Amino acid sequence: MKAALMYGPNDIRIEDIETPKCPSDGLLINVRAIGLCGSDIRNLTTDSRQGKYPHIFGHEIVGEIVEVGEAVEGYEKKENIYVYPATHCMHCEHCRSGHHEMCEEGSKYTDRMGGFADYYVVTGKQLASDSVFKIPEDKDLKAATLAEPLSSVYACQDNIHVGFGDTVVIIGAGPIGCFHIQLARLRGAETIIMVELNETRLELSKRFGADYYINGSQVDAVEEVLKITDGKGADKVISANPSTQAQNQAIYMCRKNGIVVWFGGVAKGAMAQIDSNRVHYYGIWIYGHFGANSIQVEQAFKLALSEKFDASKFITHVLPLSKINEGIQLTRSGEAIKVVLIPNEEVNKDLL
Repeated sequence: MKAALMYGPNDIRIEDIETPKCPSDGLLINVRAIGLCGSDIRNLTTDSRQGKYPHIFGHEIVGEIVEVGEAVEGYEKKENIYVYPATHCMHCEHCRSGHHEMCEEGSKYTDRMGGFADYYVVTGKQLASDSVFKIPEDKDLKAATLAEPLSSVYACQDNIHVGFGDTVVIIGAGPIGCFHIQLARLRGAETIIMVELNETRLELSKRFGADYYINGSQVDAVEEVLKITDGKGADKVISANPSTQAQNQAIYMCRKNGIVVWFGGVAKGAMAQIDSNRVHYYGIWIYGHFGANSIQVEQAFKLALSEKFDASKFITHVLPLSKINEGIQLTRSGEAIKVVLIPNEEVNKDLL
């Protein structure tokens, strides 16, 4: 089979490798479509594995079952499935309290072979931890690839109770920021403000219908947010980007007793300078968000396939896996909101 092997930072090569074997307690799938995630790009363009190469990344996976392990029940060949990458043990303290994203026993999915390949192994552990979802025949397979990034956005807004009447600021107009616009609108937010430094990204994000768009490279974004909110600040401010500067800005965009979310992961070792007096005297809650619990993963999967979400607005580019490097550049430049890659190009040509 063909796979996109990473040999080092920015060194991704399409090569022929041996097709993996189906485990007795798992599945072998033909990867029909896979999303190109911001974390994938970060991993592919840095020394993410500290010299342990080659490696295959990719975790927003949709595929068709081609082989079923002898010990597996409930799955059939030719069924299409979405595979959530994280595994949950379902018995540690965090899982039992509904915080599956903090599972102490869950495996790190970036350590095992990912889905930037023609075929992918679904392990027995994944099947046992509510990580696999069947896709109805009438649903768009490319849309299903959005379920993984959407799950974290869904969980975030669910946990901070974005709802009717809220003013929400989103800092960062990448795919995650665009998901936040769409979901905040669906949840009933009254005013949605998008802040972004890249004009191309900002323009692309206008298809999602925020009420205000602010280019933070041209104006003082904090001042603009305060003008829009009559000096009060927003109820919820979500920093959906890898910048500590944006995390600090979010504090000044937030109203008294409001919520600031640090959603985007920053570079390891990067430290945010926070005005702690502002946090203290304004009674601001700072919420660090990561992942989703099991039921939120399922709810996000259903939403990604629903008509009210309209995945076609997010997927701006569909490319064969052989053009993964082009997809990375399109995403980093801001020309693409979401790139979906199609492996096994001859078999899956109906999706290109």
